Amino acid sequence: MTATVAAPAQHTTHQRLLHHVAAEDAPQARLDAIVVPNGRPAAYLKDAFRAAREVDATLLLLCSKNARATDAVLAAKRAGVRVRAIDTDEAAGLGAVPPFATSKLLQAKRLLRRTDTSFKRNLGVLVADLAGWQRILFLDDDIRLYPHKDIPLPRPSNLRAAAGLLDEYAAAGLANIGMPDNSVVCHAYRESGGKQDTFVGGGALALGRDAFSSFFPDIYNEDWFFLLSGTGLRATAVTSFAYQHDYDPYRNTVRARSEELGDTLAEGIYCLLDNGRGIADANAAYWADFLESRRAFIRTTLRQVQDAPYLTGGYEDRMRAALKAAHGRSLLIEPDLCVRYLRAWQRDRDTWQTHLLSLRARHASAGDPDAAFDTLGISEIVHKS
Repeated sequence: MTATVAAPAQHTTHQRLLHHVAAEDAPQARLDAIVVPNGRPAAYLKDAFRAAREVDATLLLLCSKNARATDAVLAAKRAGVRVRAIDTDEAAGLGAVPPFATSKLLQAKRLLRRTDTSFKRNLGVLVADLAGWQRILFLDDDIRLYPHKDIPLPRPSNLRAAAGLLDEYAAAGLANIGMPDNSVVCHAYRESGGKQDTFVGGGALALGRDAFSSFFPDIYNEDWFFLLSGTGLRATAVTSFAYQHDYDPYRNTVRARSEELGDTLAEGIYCLLDNGRGIADANAAYWADFLESRRAFIRTTLRQVQDAPYLTGGYEDRMRAALKAAHGRSLLIEPDLCVRYLRAWQRDRDTWQTHLLSLRARHASAGDPDAAFDTLGISEIVHKS
């Protein structure tokens, strides 16, 4: 087997930034709600239904694409779960979530993603804040929490352990033991022989109220940005585990292109944090160096893919095409864009917090999710069981 080329300066793990706590050692606490950014049919919600029922949590379903709020509510009724569901395409133009400078910047550069994940998560945070929920869990609809076939998953009582950690940590992620949650580039690096780690992600992430002052920008690795304060990483724990379904990261080259800017920015910032530095150190000179490192990382991965004897045929071809697409997109990213994006992101943090304070000032019924929908101006599109 061909020897693996040493990884360039981009770090392949950020685990030391996290606090690892065994579920049996964590305190237990109530989980108020499970928030699911739902894009798949109701059949994919079985684990979310079961978890909400067993930990007695409200289920908030934010539906689009192949998910419909009416179908989800009907399935939830059959499962005996209290649920609120929204078709988020109808909510997008109602002003519940403020416009962001980062999105405007990327739209002008034709780099804005065509996804609604960040919008859904931001809407979920706003509902949680106004409803008075103290602890919530974001759970993607391709994540399993229960044993299935040969997957030895724990019972969701461990969700109470994640909730219990939120008195000490802003966020607590569930470790993923399924399909690694990586970018296309990092998937290819691992599959071609590199040692590539993962980080916690929004797919299975418990949040306390202190974290509600943060927002999800509309960019790949939006969850990594959410976990940041204005200067560094908020205290973040990882406990228990969950399982993400398999998917093909190389199905087309669009995914690799759309991820590249967000992956570059997030990896660049977290490399600084690994080295004991802060976000303020991410100046133009830093980004010039990091962009060269990033491109070298992609080229290294391409060589590994080409040299790996077990990567052959159409799969190898698609992997190489994805990496070339990522490299091509990287060549369009300039240090000045990275600096401008982070400045816009800092302004957006202020925008989000101002918006949150304004909503709180107009909201008079903490503890009532239906009143939260009224304050957000979306009550007429909410379906419930």
